[in-house]
Amino acid sequence: MSLLISNDDGVYAPGLEALYQSLKSISEVTVVAPDRNHSGASNALTLENPLRIQLLSNGFTSVSGTPTDCVHLALNELCECPPQMVVSGINAGANMGDDVLYSGTVAAAMEGRFLGLPAMAVSLAGKRHYQSAALYAKLLVKKLLSEPLPQNQVLNVNVPDLPFEQIKGIKITRLGKRHQAEMIEKGVDPRGREIFWVGPPGKIADAGEGTDFHAIEQGYVSITPLKIDLTATEQLNTLTAWLD
Repeated sequence: MSLLISNDDGVYAPGLEALYQSLKSISEVTVVAPDRNHSGASNALTLENPLRIQLLSNGFTSVSGTPTDCVHLALNELCECPPQMVVSGINAGANMGDDVLYSGTVAAAMEGRFLGLPAMAVSLAGKRHYQSAALYAKLLVKKLLSEPLPQNQVLNVNVPDLPFEQIKGIKITRLGKRHQAEMIEKGVDPRGREIFWVGPPGKIADAGEGTDFHAIEQGYVSITPLKIDLTATEQLNTLTAWLD
């Protein structure tokens, strides 16, 4: 078995190392990740600049691009043997609700699915117990390879920041929802030029039972299947009627 691992926190992130150490016990693992933090990069591709790679002493490959660049480059050029699955993570911080639209972690998994492979994004709802998330990732990789998802779906996995033995189990969830993001903060840099800081994410608006937010709050691993096809099929007939 062969796996491709990437992330959005960068090639030196502790979550990436924890994921690698866990999965290499069950598979050959190739690691291709950004040379720096690309949190919030979503599905961005680098189109105006060349990508540069560097093979690190630990065997990981560093790429001067986004998470999507990394998976795209790995699957089309760098992997000598085609992997059977793409795993992205372990992200430092949860990717739940609306956050998945901006997540580079989720985007790396989506790029793997676009290119025809089963894919999973794994995030830790904190920055401490990466080993817990790594153990669940290994369990889920085995399951996903034995029972693959439909072609247009990705698993988005969030793990509570708890010791493994304190996690209560797994819940299959839907995405929750946040309120609108907080306002942009305006300031001035030391040279007197205007600067703007994007505000933090909005507070949680929908964390009811069945959501990813609720599962994590209750101490469960959240697994949300995500569809890559964004078409609002229920509106097709309505919009067609506009033309009549």
